[in-house]
Amino acid sequence: MENTLLNILGCISGLDENAVKEAKARQEVLAKPTGALGTLEDLSVQLAGITGNVKNDMTKQAVVIMSSDNGVVEEGVASAPQSVTYSQTINFTRGLTGVSSMAKYYGIDLLVVNLGVKMDIPDKLMTAEAVEDGKLTKKILNRRLSAGTKNLAKEPAMSREDCVKCIMTGIESVRAIKETGHQILGVGEMGIGNTTTSACVLSALTSAKGQEVVGRGGGLNDEGLAKKVRIVDEAVAKTKGMDVIDILANVGGYDIAAMVGAFVGAAYYKLPVVIDGYISAVAALAAFKLCPKSKEYMIGSHISKEPGYLIAIDNLGVKPLFNLGMRLGEGSGCPISFKIVETATAAMNLMATYDEGAIDADYLDERKERTFF
Repeated sequence: MENTLLNILGCISGLDENAVKEAKARQEVLAKPTGALGTLEDLSVQLAGITGNVKNDMTKQAVVIMSSDNGVVEEGVASAPQSVTYSQTINFTRGLTGVSSMAKYYGIDLLVVNLGVKMDIPDKLMTAEAVEDGKLTKKILNRRLSAGTKNLAKEPAMSREDCVKCIMTGIESVRAIKETGHQILGVGEMGIGNTTTSACVLSALTSAKGQEVVGRGGGLNDEGLAKKVRIVDEAVAKTKGMDVIDILANVGGYDIAAMVGAFVGAAYYKLPVVIDGYISAVAALAAFKLCPKSKEYMIGSHISKEPGYLIAIDNLGVKPLFNLGMRLGEGSGCPISFKIVETATAAMNLMATYDEGAIDADYLDERKERTFF
């Protein structure tokens, strides 16, 4: 399976440079001062590079949510019980969570994947097929490897083989999203304890210390926070010299590894992909380290309140689009970001050029050429 992954990584290419040039040229002649729409212009050019088309439709949207439990919660690093992973994974499909309520309102599809929820989800709520009747399944996609990962404070969280399986599940999920006609996706997660695994992965990838990347997660007290920092530093010390996959296997989680696969899959299948908050940003950074070209397909969303977020996003080099003080996770920043992306396409597709609007643009001849993203 690892050879298949390596083949996929080797096939990933960057943006379509001709489409990028054409999109930049169109932005120069739209009826506005160059750069007047700021990041919206950057997004329209990036989308052109991803799809190969200057004008794009991004109205069919999906969020993939990777759910799994983490053995490190045995160390007292989480304030919530693991039963929350179970409940929320089911609630995603019922439209009762933060991201699923937004998705229901906007008509966005969700693909919920069980990689290692500790409690047994009833069989009637799960399926083996990501696509049913030509659409993304409304059930939970069953890719469960075990009842959560092992305790990374005592041993590797998972085997390298299982890590690769998770990455491939992420790629498989994007294939399903592509096959069902979706034009853009976001990447979210659910897993009690995954701010600890994210902190470990981020620290191992960047050499940042535990105190720089560890936050309170869902509401950890001071004693729990100090213990969390110590566990992260001790676990990461064992990862020196490891490659990205081994880092994920030793101190990551099934959910994060699958999210890495989703970011890689987006680049492979040439779909724009939105990063959610902290955990999603760490997975995006790991995907970038695994496959640098994957970054060109990524779009930021919100600035997370978790302290490690800015370290992750700065190392990745992707700009977040907004700051609403959010820290929920689940992919909850993605629906909002999709609407910003739609706005970028609307301006590119529907705005008149100077000629079409019968506007004399001679007064703009001295404008400086704008540098896009």
